[in-house]
Amino acid sequence: QAQLVESGGGLVQAGGSLRLACAASGVTSIRYLMGWFRQAPGKEREFVAAIRWLGGTTYYADSVKGRFTISGDNAKNTVYLQMNSLKPEDTAVYYCAADRSLRNSRLPADYDYWGQGTQVTVSS
Repeated sequence: QAQLVESGGGLVQAGGSLRLACAASGVTSIRYLMGWFRQAPGKEREFVAAIRWLGGTTYYADSVKGRFTISGDNAKNTVYLQMNSLKPEDTAVYYCAADRSLRNSRLPADYDYWGQGTQVTVSS
């Protein structure tokens, strides 16, 4: 049974940093693509970043490129999202997700497993 548990959200001032963590179980196959998504109130869920367990290939949304870094620790079965230079528009619930396929999808519908989400609030 796959399970994803996010942690690390909170309240931070603009320009600050947070590191989110996603503890994964049952999704450590090399086939999996691990992604971070976010959803702000009244908006659709959007892709933030993704990483392959094996090889570490990473993908980023243009809106976070250069500010956010996704990484994985295979020994701990944990995926991280380091968020720097945060902006008020980064405020959202952040979700960890896993895709069993070999696609490099940025579509939420293509991901098979989801965490419960963690709130990130950036004040101006």
